[in-house]
Amino acid sequence: MSLAFNYRHLYYFWIVAKEGGMTRAAARLDMAVQTVSAQVRELERDLGCQLLKPAGRGLALTEAGIAALRQAEQIFQLGEVLPERVRAAAQAPTMRLAVGIADGLAKLEVQRLLQPVLATPELRLVCHEGEMADLLAELAVHQLDVVLSDHPAPFNPHLKVHSHPLGSTGMGWYAAPRWWEQAQAGFPASLQDVPVLLPTTHSIVRAHLDQWLAQLGLRPRVVGEFEDSALLETFGGAGLGVFPAALALEDALLQRHQAKLLGACAGVEEHYYAISTERKVQHPLLRQLLTPD
Repeated sequence: MSLAFNYRHLYYFWIVAKEGGMTRAAARLDMAVQTVSAQVRELERDLGCQLLKPAGRGLALTEAGIAALRQAEQIFQLGEVLPERVRAAAQAPTMRLAVGIADGLAKLEVQRLLQPVLATPELRLVCHEGEMADLLAELAVHQLDVVLSDHPAPFNPHLKVHSHPLGSTGMGWYAAPRWWEQAQAGFPASLQDVPVLLPTTHSIVRAHLDQWLAQLGLRPRVVGEFEDSALLETFGGAGLGVFPAALALEDALLQRHQAKLLGACAGVEEHYYAISTERKVQHPLLRQLLTPD
């Protein structure tokens, strides 16, 4: 942060601008007019710009002064609420957990993975979704406590992180009522007779699904590919096509989208990892996440 000027001088200028003159500002500050004037001139010297100019028997803002006033308004309005917010934070301690979520991870699975900590009193859960590389960079500078992903962190000699397995779940195929009867008859061969939705190749599980289909000699008609798993489930639930999702989500998908399980993808699993900067984590909520009861 630049300290090229004195914030107290800026405060005096702010009062002068709001009061419309040195005399009224000095009265509000309970200071001599000469003292206030000297402080404002000092600010102008530090900034290298004239902020005030004579206007009749008073003062007016220059263009530079208008710009300075706008910034000062923001600075001191924030400053006025600072004590209240600090006191509120001190009186209401929270347990904060900042979680990065790899964008290929199913959102319903994220909720399930975080279940061990959701009942924590005074929990403040902060979730960020993004690309793995960006999340790991935020983790490295401690903006995040943990990153949840469907694959371990890639090797990087300049980035010291550790991948903790959180378990895995099998994958299955689901269909909304529109396609249920047609897809259920003769499954899995029936996948060639109905429109199919898939995750994009950005997802680790996509390669395993493609391999499973190839092994069965199936070439389904793919009508949609989704990087966001929540969108995949939403469009699948709306009847755009039959779609794959974790077996662990069977009840949730039925409740949310009326999508029923057609059958499992034998041998296809989705794995989950919690990535941290520590091999032996110290954060109490993160320890709870890694070793649920």
